[in-house]
Amino acid sequence: MAALKITIYCFFFLQVLLCLLSSFALTNAQGLKVGFYNKACPKAELVVKKSIFDMVKKDPSLGPPLLRLFFHDCFVRGCEGSVLLELKNKKAEKNAPPNLSLEGFDFIDNIKAALEKECPGIVSCSDVLALVARDVVVALNGPSWEVETGRRDGRVTNINEATSNMPSPFSNITTLITQFQSKGLNKKDLVVLSGAHTVGDAHCPIIRNRLYNFTGKGDSDPSLDKEYAARLRRKCKPTDTTTDLEMDPGSFTTFDESYFKLVSKQRGLFQSDAALLNNQETKSYVLMQTKSYGSTFFKDFGVSMVKLGRIGVLTGRVGEVRKKCRMVNKY
Repeated sequence: MAALKITIYCFFFLQVLLCLLSSFALTNAQGLKVGFYNKACPKAELVVKKSIFDMVKKDPSLGPPLLRLFFHDCFVRGCEGSVLLELKNKKAEKNAPPNLSLEGFDFIDNIKAALEKECPGIVSCSDVLALVARDVVVALNGPSWEVETGRRDGRVTNINEATSNMPSPFSNITTLITQFQSKGLNKKDLVVLSGAHTVGDAHCPIIRNRLYNFTGKGDSDPSLDKEYAARLRRKCKPTDTTTDLEMDPGSFTTFDESYFKLVSKQRGLFQSDAALLNNQETKSYVLMQTKSYGSTFFKDFGVSMVKLGRIGVLTGRVGEVRKKCRMVNKY
């Protein structure tokens, strides 16, 4: 009987604990809202938008890296700006192998400086990343969505967390699904957000194994279209480390549905792109967008970006609003 009471008590305690943890996470998410800065910094979103549109007008290729920054931030510790932090010992997130190719930090600094001039100490770096991601997509002829704001910035950055949490372009579908689910994102979010590969570029080393030594026997990846593989080999010699590769050849600075056409033809650049055809749900979405010319992709992308932007957010009095995005505030 005593053992039974202890078991019941433990079960009850665990249920209460789970409820409290869920409530805490929900409370943080509820701290976000559209138009958070309307009173405290009414021109905040306009400042970001103007900066992005001016930049993309001069050089559209600068846009995609800024969209990528938001994704890399949210998947490690949540959307709280830790990917922007720097450490003297070079052990920050941005120093992790998956993040070494990230770009756009200087541009984020410039936007933050403009916001500090407009309204000092109000707009967080994590919200800058969220707003920039939306405005980049719009500037590249993609969809718009209402961005929830009110995030605060974290004070911790860790190279090991970035290495272990970031989805890899070499991952199979099982790994990808598991990683997305661990962040509260489902299979549809996985395939929809992968659609961001319609813009941007990569470099030859990222696909070297797919072209020259996929199984260690000097072969190529059988899931890569043979004609496309031959074309890539002409561009990327085995020792090439610098040549740029458009992820969506011909429209890599235009946000559209053509990525799904490429994947359906086994012409996705990464193994993670090809992996979308190895699950019935993700494959069905790829084929549906291909046949319908992206009929729902724009709407779906906005929905998934809002979900992405809610991961692990800090709100209320948790965290801080950094004065400079590369360093925590000094107290």
